[in-house]
Amino acid sequence: MTDAVMPSQEYYLETPDIETSSDDYATRFAGKVGDWFLKVQRDATLKMLKPYAGATVVDIGGGHGQATEAIIKAGYDLTVFGSDAVCKERIAQFVDSGQCKFDTGDLLNLPYPDNAFDVVLSYRLLPHIDQWPRLIEEMSRVARKAVILDYPEKRSVNVIAPKLFKFKKQMEGNTRPFTLFSREEVTEEFNKHNYQFVDAYAEFFLPMVLHRKLKQPAISSAAEAVCRALGLTSLFGSPVIVKYTRR
Repeated sequence: MTDAVMPSQEYYLETPDIETSSDDYATRFAGKVGDWFLKVQRDATLKMLKPYAGATVVDIGGGHGQATEAIIKAGYDLTVFGSDAVCKERIAQFVDSGQCKFDTGDLLNLPYPDNAFDVVLSYRLLPHIDQWPRLIEEMSRVARKAVILDYPEKRSVNVIAPKLFKFKKQMEGNTRPFTLFSREEVTEEFNKHNYQFVDAYAEFFLPMVLHRKLKQPAISSAAEAVCRALGLTSLFGSPVIVKYTRR
């Protein structure tokens, strides 16, 4: 395990992955609907990783374990990085059995040299980091070939999320505020670090909270298939998984 490093004076410590690595957060993806959510994410992830067979991958803030098993089974050399040792709990079976590694440290001052991993992966993290340009800078620095991450899109029903947050909180219980992004904003930051946009996959057109309350993944999947066929998802879907490669 890599020891945590002290952040530089220019940045302050942020640890939002402690919450996303918790059992409480995992309930947001429980049941058949949760399985469907994660299958959509997993399939898109493996498709974007496909050009890098056997690659070294670091999952920044990946203690939630949403992609861990799939990446291991696909033959990648995986390291999960968390801001605290507690972030290991949900993936302990894979770490303790030697199927993947787990390191801790500062999310904004990663304790790795430049180009340390072929691919950097990060889900459920960017919208909860205040100093998000720094996170992109660090992910770009330690990636040798590509960075894959997700974000909630401004150009979606998420645009009204701040106004409906109280209602959403009542419905979901364990939701929390998050920052919305446009692809242009994210791409601009990656461009600063010599990375270019190459691919995107918008996961859902309809709000995820609607699917959770419906509790009918077959119906939800059919509805989303229609939205995707009509081009609505590519235009207004969220969250969006994006891939950037080194120029």
